[in-house]
Amino acid sequence: MLSLSTPSPAARAPDLGRRRMNALLLAALATPGLAAAEPAATPAQRVLDFDWVDATRARPVPVRLYWPAAATPAQPVPLVVFSHGIGGSRQGYSYLGRHWSAHGVASLHVQHVGSDAALWRGNPFGMLGRLQAAAQEAEALARTADLRFALDRMLSDDSGGLGAAVDRQRLVAAGHSYGANTTLLAVGAQVVRGGRVVDCRDARLRAAIVLSAPPFYGEPDPAAVLRSIDVPTVHVTCTDDVIHIPGYHSGLQDRLAVFDAIAHPRKLLAVFEGGSHSMFTDRARTGGAALNAQAKRATAELGLAFFDLVFAQDGSALAQWQATWRPILSVAPGDAGRAPSGGRATQLVGRGRALGMMAS
Repeated sequence: MLSLSTPSPAARAPDLGRRRMNALLLAALATPGLAAAEPAATPAQRVLDFDWVDATRARPVPVRLYWPAAATPAQPVPLVVFSHGIGGSRQGYSYLGRHWSAHGVASLHVQHVGSDAALWRGNPFGMLGRLQAAAQEAEALARTADLRFALDRMLSDDSGGLGAAVDRQRLVAAGHSYGANTTLLAVGAQVVRGGRVVDCRDARLRAAIVLSAPPFYGEPDPAAVLRSIDVPTVHVTCTDDVIHIPGYHSGLQDRLAVFDAIAHPRKLLAVFEGGSHSMFTDRARTGGAALNAQAKRATAELGLAFFDLVFAQDGSALAQWQATWRPILSVAPGDAGRAPSGGRATQLVGRGRALGMMAS
């Protein structure tokens, strides 16, 4: 069971293992929004859909690829493999795909058919059952298999020959909410079931972008789950990044706990002031219209700065990012130990961690 949340006593079911497994969805839930509009390609990018099927699992794996128009085998490009939150689709997080591909980074957005937008369709009285089905451990593991399969297909002839222009040394996993947990599993998070280590690590992935990661609740030692991650990570959240589900709750402290539990020394944390959990989806106004647009742009730009830092050992873009986005960070970069104006953030600084942007 890859449980990510613990139910309140009133919500507990008799079967402990089943109860903890069902909690996976509820902690990782990203508030659904309207379906994203078809993104318009620009001269700098192409937008392609592939309807792949993993025959070994009889499971469709639809993807949307944002492709830099200038990419060639002579100039291979980095590739991000992106996992959506629960109830999402390959259409989501288009602002990331558009921005990254326009700046030379391909972005492959994978749709997970067991926990995608189909959950919101059908009889509303059956929605809870559909959500609980999406929370099963089998689906959590299937999502990591989706990422591996999609990467296999992208690097094969099934991508229409585009895989030849992907730099195999610059492959990155990314995801939001449930997709952030999928990402962490894909880069080395481990749990033990029945005395056996469940390891979904794809060694081809060299870094990870983690947006609003729910905790692995139900696991007594988060560090034991995350200590095997051996790639650089960047974590993005906001002070009001809260999942509200009856009987379940997950907030900023959980995002920070995930960051803290990762032992790999190359990690970054960005915390925006205010916002919401679903601000990182394509929804346009949640978390505040002004901050929503700013945080989206900042998150997309942070991904590029992270790539420069990890793959080119160049921190100049990161330094510029910190200077540019200082006004919307919970604590300005370099202000470790100085309390921000907001009461909530002041309390969090007392943890010994400066919010805002930090490297550890």
